[in-house]
Amino acid sequence: MNTNSNKYTIIYASVMVIIVAFLLAFVSSALKDRQDKNVQLDTKKQILAALNIKDVKDADAEYDKYVQADMLMAEDGSLTENTGAFASNYEKEAKEKGRLHLFVCHIDGQTKYVFPVYGAGLWGAIWGYVALNEDKSTVYGTYFSHASETPGLGAEIATDWFQKQFEGKKALENGEIALGVEKNGKVEKPEFQVDGISGGTITSKGVDAMLKDCLKSYIKFLTKQ
Repeated sequence: MNTNSNKYTIIYASVMVIIVAFLLAFVSSALKDRQDKNVQLDTKKQILAALNIKDVKDADAEYDKYVQADMLMAEDGSLTENTGAFASNYEKEAKEKGRLHLFVCHIDGQTKYVFPVYGAGLWGAIWGYVALNEDKSTVYGTYFSHASETPGLGAEIATDWFQKQFEGKKALENGEIALGVEKNGKVEKPEFQVDGISGGTITSKGVDAMLKDCLKSYIKFLTKQ
């Protein structure tokens, strides 16, 4: 075959595309279990971070030590244990499967409840976890992260100084979700609100909406005696 012909070029390019596609599919398949495991470990580290347990070396061991159960909330606010696979995308679990997860944890003999939260910031997705004390209202700890918020501004939601503000705040006021983020310097209810990020107004509003929208889904459990 004439290697300078258009026919040769097309055949050669087609064969190379097929070979590369096959190799990529093979590598992706071969690494899938490892990738899924890494996602699970990262999710467990984030849950632990909401419990103020950070920089862990063995996420599986620490998770098993502190997290007693991965629970699903029923419509009446009662809980049943999740007997399925460990999930990592809780927005998909809630919106596509109708499954509201929460984690029952024990720290120093005290029960803590960890709730996944998810929403939208200025440039993309934001998410995190909120840990409440046994009273199901007082915040024990939080963890927030983001996909693409602005460094030094909205991205500050992932820093300790922002997250530490939530500790000791109340999630409920008169049976409604009151935990939230107010414009920097404009906090009117310090028992329930924290200061937003100066220059990161839209991301701060995103965190506020995320907390209220997601925690509201658990209101029957939170107010259940």
